[in-house]
Amino acid sequence: MALLRELGMTTVFGNPGSTELRFLSQWPDDFRYVTALHEGGAVAMADAYAQLTGRPALVSVHSAGGLGNALGTLFTASRNYAPLVVLAGQQTRAMLLGDPFLSAKEAPLFPRPYVKWGIEPANAADVPRAIARAHAFAGTRPFGPTFVSVPEDDWDREAAPFAARQVLDETLGDLGALDALADALGKARSPVLVAGAGVDRDGAAEAVVELAERLAAPVWASALASRCGFPEDHPLFAGALARTRSRVRETLAPHDLVVVLGAPVFNYHVHTDGDCVEPGTTLYQLTDDPDLAAAAGVGTAIVTALRPALARLLARVKPSRRAAPPRRTPPAVPSAETISVAALLATLAEVLPREAIVVEEAPSTHTTLHDVLPLRPGAFFTSGSGSLGYGLPAAIGAALAAPSRRVLALIGDGSLHYGIQGLWNAAQLHLPIAFVIVNNGGYGAMRSFSELLGFTDTPSMSVGGIDYLALAQGYGLRGVRVAERARLRAVLEEALHADGPVLVDVVVDEKAEKLY
Repeated sequence: MALLRELGMTTVFGNPGSTELRFLSQWPDDFRYVTALHEGGAVAMADAYAQLTGRPALVSVHSAGGLGNALGTLFTASRNYAPLVVLAGQQTRAMLLGDPFLSAKEAPLFPRPYVKWGIEPANAADVPRAIARAHAFAGTRPFGPTFVSVPEDDWDREAAPFAARQVLDETLGDLGALDALADALGKARSPVLVAGAGVDRDGAAEAVVELAERLAAPVWASALASRCGFPEDHPLFAGALARTRSRVRETLAPHDLVVVLGAPVFNYHVHTDGDCVEPGTTLYQLTDDPDLAAAAGVGTAIVTALRPALARLLARVKPSRRAAPPRRTPPAVPSAETISVAALLATLAEVLPREAIVVEEAPSTHTTLHDVLPLRPGAFFTSGSGSLGYGLPAAIGAALAAPSRRVLALIGDGSLHYGIQGLWNAAQLHLPIAFVIVNNGGYGAMRSFSELLGFTDTPSMSVGGIDYLALAQGYGLRGVRVAERARLRAVLEEALHADGPVLVDVVVDEKAEKLY
């Protein structure tokens, strides 16, 4: 506990079981234990909490079964580069050779490859050092989850004090390559920037804005980015890249130099043939993840932390004389008595407090989101993996990490059920969250996929007959339902300024939203 205190991990997210009781016994007054009703929710809460605080967060899960429950959101945390230390209980050492109830076989291998490092210490005395090493791994680039399995009787054994250490990691990439990029930016006819989640993770958005303004270059958001790397109300914001290779190639075709910052080259959901850029287009990628650099398959990748790399570029790139590109024109929101996804997002854009945090898991809104609801660095979190179950509990973690800011949890009616237990936490902790449910009567994204790919006669994608207000009330929240466009603004405005959590069931048009 002294080590955890030194490491700053005094907020623990978990779902307790018998193999964790000795860890929880005589719980210190200065520690906070956030009880999730499902281990997947505990990991998602810790994910958003760690991303917002910028420090590794601690998760406690119950042996192999609890870890199994958590694997979906652990996969997401890996894709989100969330620095987590996942602590799992294990049966007593004396029992392990007998394959006892609740034991985990080869525990460190179970969460692979979605943890950076995992261990079950060889003896009890090594537990503190194992936790310290897991913390160091989680908080060094590329950030991500780590795992420690602890036999329950280890907590009763003596261990020598192990002091926390600082591990500093702000690596600057190859200087020659960065200088070559600066030269290329100076000579480019029409450069373009692509900003991903890594920009926000490094706190580098202001530097990207300065670089874009100096170059008079448009900035695209990387497709499926888990965070916002560029303010989307800025005149140079061009939109979000599509999730098909052919559309990305078409979008970037007018540019002779593409610079990808803190993002993959490129993120796709549907395969289309051909290269991602036109022949003759020069591409640079700056990332702190060697795997992303190796996977790009095109251009020059520089493995680096973004803030020092951008500082070096800004010291060498002179202001351009080219005219800035025309400001994009958001699509018109059709007027109707019913509520479209675009109308919902446009209304949220009007009433959302500027300091609010948006946590999103509504796949049918993805295409429209960047066009209608401008996102901001430090204020947007979503799943970087597509695995459902992240959004609702992540809103809990965000609210705990930033208690002075309102949180908008924009959740699809299909996604809601993967993490619905988090409503209890919001009610119990009286958190400032507006849960806005995008209710299109089912899996709208799947309906869109079926249409896109020409699949017919699939099983029903509808999810009907559910009373979301009754569910909210059962968990201790106030809920309201709105299906008329005329009432939408007033309902959302009240929910976003309410004292405590509110669930808003927004009935939107059931037609399939266009994802591509």
